[in-house]
Amino acid sequence: MKLRPFLIPALLSFTFLAACSDDDSDFISTPDKTESSSSSNNSSSSLTFEREQCNAGTDENCMKDERDGQTYKTVTIGTQTWMAENLNYEYKVNDSTYGNWCYNDSAKYRAKYGRLYTWAAAMDSTGTWTTNGKGCGYGEPCSPTFPVRGVCPEGWHLPNTMEWNAFFTEVGGSESAGIALKSTSGWDNKSDDSSGNGSDTHSFTALPVGNHFYGFSNEGKYANFWTSTQRNGNYADAVELYYKYDFVLLYQQFAYYGFSVRCVKD
Repeated sequence: MKLRPFLIPALLSFTFLAACSDDDSDFISTPDKTESSSSSNNSSSSLTFEREQCNAGTDENCMKDERDGQTYKTVTIGTQTWMAENLNYEYKVNDSTYGNWCYNDSAKYRAKYGRLYTWAAAMDSTGTWTTNGKGCGYGEPCSPTFPVRGVCPEGWHLPNTMEWNAFFTEVGGSESAGIALKSTSGWDNKSDDSSGNGSDTHSFTALPVGNHFYGFSNEGKYANFWTSTQRNGNYADAVELYYKYDFVLLYQQFAYYGFSVRCVKD
């Protein structure tokens, strides 16, 4: 496992933040970056069409989060059914947004990318829906009971490391999973100016959301997803896709980073 360096913040109050705009009128959106390739335009048009089908309830490969009415595309790969979009649920504690952001605090990015969650928010550390991940993410060892629903909709859960590894096996192994899972547009070019985009072979459509830690960064470069597996009080396992590489990395990261969430069906 790769261990990333980090600085422990002196103050952790940044986990309570103002919510992004509540205007969902732009939930169906095209990429914000200007992209000239026809494949990029086709990808955007396809995404918009599929989103309209989900909203209309005419696509069986969709699920609805009854908590806020949002719908998500899904994809079945092997024996697992995954959300094919990043979770966009606003996790709150005492009516205040807790440990989650939309990129740049903008509804435009929320529509495109979903939300970024600390590990505590991803695990539902307050026990709002279940106690399986209660207390996780506060710098102390915890003992989650798998499967951990976490912030996921009812009937879905936050995948653990074993489930991610099984997923990588189904898509050809971790050495090539990055190229197979990355979206066909939006990723920065590599240092040799070749495309950093993926093939999206399995319609998982991992977008280069970037991340949050003392601010927003790395849009176009990274897609990171939390697992429900803890390593110690400060770290949890995470999945990383990077614009320069075709492989996928499973590593440990500091729990206060803001990463994306993909849920898997129970």
